[in-house]
Amino acid sequence: QVQLVESGGGLVQPGNSLRLSCEASGDTFSNYYMGWSRQAPGKEREFIAAISYSGANIYYADSVKGRFTISRDNAKNTIYLQMNSLKPEDTAVYYCAADKDRSWYTIITWGMNVAGKGTLVTVSA
Repeated sequence: QVQLVESGGGLVQPGNSLRLSCEASGDTFSNYYMGWSRQAPGKEREFIAAISYSGANIYYADSVKGRFTISRDNAKNTIYLQMNSLKPEDTAVYYCAADKDRSWYTIITWGMNVAGKGTLVTVSA
């Protein structure tokens, strides 16, 4: 099973940008859909973005559409989440996610079945 390690979290002011990275290891990266989810304090985990191996399929939750961009560098076994125009409500632990067992439709509906340990993003003045 793939192992996922996130990096890039931190404290950022509202309106600013931040880029998260996730490096995968331990399995064949090309077998996996990759994505991001987040969990804000006191709330359920929310699946926010997904990308296929080729990048031809991309999904965003409505809450981040137009502000966040997911991408992947297959040569580096790494995915990214560029977060622009950040809002205080984007404060959450962000988790890298992966799935090779289920269909695209299933994962954008229900999320992915492997997650990293998360990185905290705090948006505050």
